[in-house]
Amino acid sequence: MLQLLLLCGFAFLAGFIDSVVGGGGLIQLPALLLILPSSLPFATVSGTNKSVGFTGTLSAAGNYARHVRIEWRVALPGAAMGFVFSALGSRTVSHLDPALLRPMVLGMLVAVAIYTFARKDFGSLHAPKLNHRQQFWIGALAGAVLGFYDGFFGPGTGSFLIFIFIGVCGFDFLSASAAAKVINSATNLASVIYFAATGHILYHLAVPMAACNVLGSFAGTRLAILRGSRFVRILFLIVVSAIICKLAYDMAHPR
Repeated sequence: MLQLLLLCGFAFLAGFIDSVVGGGGLIQLPALLLILPSSLPFATVSGTNKSVGFTGTLSAAGNYARHVRIEWRVALPGAAMGFVFSALGSRTVSHLDPALLRPMVLGMLVAVAIYTFARKDFGSLHAPKLNHRQQFWIGALAGAVLGFYDGFFGPGTGSFLIFIFIGVCGFDFLSASAAAKVINSATNLASVIYFAATGHILYHLAVPMAACNVLGSFAGTRLAILRGSRFVRILFLIVVSAIICKLAYDMAHPR
């Protein structure tokens, strides 16, 4: 019972963080690894984590859709491509070592953090600077590349999507986060289907954790909508910094 309560608490916190700027897996996956028996296959832990995260991400996307204008010309092609390429990434992970990506991803996230911190007005205004066709192709390309990355490796997917939508498309943080949630829902769904088909989800934990993740997601999206893009920007920098620290630690202490 204590195990379930702890996991549900972490699921709520993960849903809260992930609904605003992504990065919920940084909280939820380590919690599962720490609390569950070490004898469990990693695929089972990862499948349970993805199934819980999917419910929260989908809930966040729905909450944003009701209160924030989502740029569907970017989000829908991104979601479609993200679903397909996330599935490809999930299959590729069995043939390649994801650790090979850590140095490159670490460098990219450091650049993202520095740029966002230096540009105080970055993401403060919603001023789309691409036409509809260009938005479509940016969404499709971002969905394909980051969908594959999410299925293969994962850390920072939502943060990269937000950064692209602000830097390339001219969205503010709130709109960028909303579009990212739609795409993340699709990439997570592909992973959930894969893990469910291979029997790697602990449903007796996933169901109550998913309920708490959804509650956290609801709280996070409501706070983001009430506080606006400035709040999202600050949380974005905090989460990106946490991902950088986690990747740096993993590189310094290889298993």
